[in-house]
Amino acid sequence: MSHLDAALLRVDGLHVSYGAIRALHGVSLEVRPGEIVALIGANGAGKSTTLRAISGMIAPSSGSIRLRSEEVTGRKAHELVPKGLAHAPEGRGIFLNLTVTENLRMGAFLRRDPSGIEADLERSFALFPRLRERRAQVAGTLSGGEQQMLAIARALMSRPGLLLLDEPSLGLAPRIVEQIFDILRGVNADGVAMLLVEQNAAKALQLANRAYVLETGRIVMEGGGSDLLASPDVRRAYLGG
Repeated sequence: MSHLDAALLRVDGLHVSYGAIRALHGVSLEVRPGEIVALIGANGAGKSTTLRAISGMIAPSSGSIRLRSEEVTGRKAHELVPKGLAHAPEGRGIFLNLTVTENLRMGAFLRRDPSGIEADLERSFALFPRLRERRAQVAGTLSGGEQQMLAIARALMSRPGLLLLDEPSLGLAPRIVEQIFDILRGVNADGVAMLLVEQNAAKALQLANRAYVLETGRIVMEGGGSDLLASPDVRRAYLGG
């Protein structure tokens, strides 16, 4: 099997524009099976735009997105979920007026295996005990950390092979961030690959096998998570070192 075929996700020369504004200028990256890949960079660098283009929430103006070697560029989000792609967006995107359990079931709405869905509900509650305690609670009344847990658990209900995570630690207390990153390690150990956008660059690089640095819509650096964590340039720009 060639290195090309080995990628679970392969993005080549991705360009995205919002009207006259070019947001991405030829972004190329890949995620291999079982990997955690981090995308770090300053606010406005194009990190969330990259995830939104991959998951079909916005259409790229040019470039190629391949999922398990299948060309999926321009496909809509609902077409990509059955292909094993899930996206937990920034701002969480949960249904605030539905209960925790109802939100989780919404994550499985394209599935047709009732017993599998019940098993995955149980798995969600095992992964996130806080959600079990609040299973009948309306999502809008949860704390920020609990809402973030629910967003991740809901994305996992579609049984993805690849999970896109946008700013999972945003606005959360350090203790909750530790909990969420521990859970992500466990989810990854179960075989789910991840592409992680995270403002907390140190945390992201500690978790990631590999990482890319995005600056004003371009990849300017890539390498192992620990290598980038040790890089003086990365430390200066993103780690306050």
